[in-house]
Amino acid sequence: MVGLGLLVLRIALAVVFFAHGGNKLFGLFGGPGIGSGGLTSASEYFTTLGIHPAFLFAVIESVLEVAGSILIGLGFLTRWASAALAISMGVAIWKAHLPWGFFLNWTGAAGRGHGMEYALVLCLALVALALTGGGDLSVDGMNQRSADRDAAGRARLRGKV
Repeated sequence: MVGLGLLVLRIALAVVFFAHGGNKLFGLFGGPGIGSGGLTSASEYFTTLGIHPAFLFAVIESVLEVAGSILIGLGFLTRWASAALAISMGVAIWKAHLPWGFFLNWTGAAGRGHGMEYALVLCLALVALALTGGGDLSVDGMNQRSADRDAAGRARLRGKV
């Protein structure tokens, strides 16, 4: 059941990060895509946060969200992709959400951003995946089982089992 739980977690994270990256890069889910609304808008926001060079980091962040979501969804290089996205979320918490406190802006109050609540949940879920790996129902798990079988076969051939 642990493998199934990790699969559900991986799919949920993959959907969230693909939506955000795909929105900026490809205009998916009603987003503007590359151009005046997508990466340009993201880079303008990064500038307000003091992140420079803003456009370069907007591109890196968007590609990381898309590529990382695909890797996490497949469970391939799960630990690395999760760690990279967790670092990205840590920066987002520090630069964008922490000044607004803990809670989201549920009322939509003007001039107030969202607190770190949601970003923290995403960050810690990514840290959990980075620590546990993708689980049995992942490409990483399949590769590990294959490596274990190969090692067991070599041990049998050497007469050590």
